[in-house]
Amino acid sequence: VQLQACGGGLVQAGGSLRLSCAASGRSFSRNAMGWFRQAPGKERENVAAINWSGTSTYYADSVKGRFTISRDNAKNTVYLQMNSLGPEDTAVYYCAANTSPASSWSGYIYWGQGTLVTVSS
Repeated sequence: VQLQACGGGLVQAGGSLRLSCAASGRSFSRNAMGWFRQAPGKERENVAAINWSGTSTYYADSVKGRFTISRDNAKNTVYLQMNSLGPEDTAVYYCAANTSPASSWSGYIYWGQGTLVTVSS
């Protein structure tokens, strides 16, 4: 089982990026998925979560209104659209798959390798 995150890079403040996380080895169409991030010297924090059908989403307060999580179960892929990026969004972003179909901040057991997002001021 592998979660491959991609789409990170260097962007100027105010810009946008779209992260993708493709799963292989099994289907996660019945699992909630989430995005998390870890900035240098800081603990990992929640970013966004989505339930199995895409009808329920959670966001950290710090990204509400700027980030959008979505999924395409036919492609076994989850996305994170990030707009209005600021230097505070600089981090390694990880995708993860939950054991439950319901979106939450806990219960993630499959983790991707992370993709680096750097926002310059």
